[in-house]
Amino acid sequence: MKTRVAVLYGGRSGEHEISLVSAEAVMAAMNPVRYEVVPYLIGKDGRWNPSPILPEPGANPGIDVAFPVLHGTFGEDGTVQGLLELADIPYVGANVLASAASMDKDVMKRLCRDRGLPVVEYLVASREEAEAGTVKGDFPFPMFVKPANLGSSVGISKAHDCTELISALKLAAQYDRKILVERGIEGREFECAVLGNDHPEASMPCEILPSREFYDYEDKYELNLAKTVLPADLPSGDIAQIRRLAVECFQAMGCEGMGRVDFLRETATGRLYVNEINTVPGFTAISMYPKMWAYAGISFGELVGRLIELALERQAAKKATRFTR
Repeated sequence: MKTRVAVLYGGRSGEHEISLVSAEAVMAAMNPVRYEVVPYLIGKDGRWNPSPILPEPGANPGIDVAFPVLHGTFGEDGTVQGLLELADIPYVGANVLASAASMDKDVMKRLCRDRGLPVVEYLVASREEAEAGTVKGDFPFPMFVKPANLGSSVGISKAHDCTELISALKLAAQYDRKILVERGIEGREFECAVLGNDHPEASMPCEILPSREFYDYEDKYELNLAKTVLPADLPSGDIAQIRRLAVECFQAMGCEGMGRVDFLRETATGRLYVNEINTVPGFTAISMYPKMWAYAGISFGELVGRLIELALERQAAKKATRFTR
């Protein structure tokens, strides 16, 4: 009997279109002998097609496991994961807490810092402060300004002076009530994929070579000019450090299933910084998460199957947990 996999995609975030492409690739990669795809398209207005998953155990008999391919707000932030927990449906990826904490760049950095992982210096501003332009960072220019809860570089700017900083703050405030201002790191960008539950493993990292000043939304999805180097051209010690830090970040956040950890390597000091973690990494044709595992010998289809199995393994382990007296 085939495993019925509900693929959740689209959604109300600024990454709706990316989700559509990722989901198409995930569904195409599922082995039709083993899996039956049950698509759930969520519109930009939040409406579900064909109908929403109901938040009650046993109320969704046509689903064996869910595969959220929802990037950003209302999908990668713990909201959909909470719905699936209420429905008692096993699902791919991080749980509610790990999803929410990983989505919030401030909380993510705090948890990593508490574990002793290197993160770039930053400050947090409110939307009101950002719109008023009253934020004053103690960092030299350039600075990066980011919405705390969004992905795919949406709303992110690199400010080189006070005028650009004010504009960057106002742009970020359109996407979130919480804004991060980070010290700008001049250096190289790397990514590392993590796979697993209790014993996660890291892939060989890759390097991102942006075609613009930094790896922004247009460079990621529209220009098709950015380049990648896989495996990353780094000394073996740096490769090992990235892989170790990727797993430690994954564990510090309490993630399971999948995650892609992004790094910065400062040219002046050679120091590596954990930049962020993505709990629902891209699965498009240009996405590095599946490419890094393909380099390790795991095909796209095998990767999707492994993620589904990890979700089912976690659900089986949860059955040993008592929820009532």
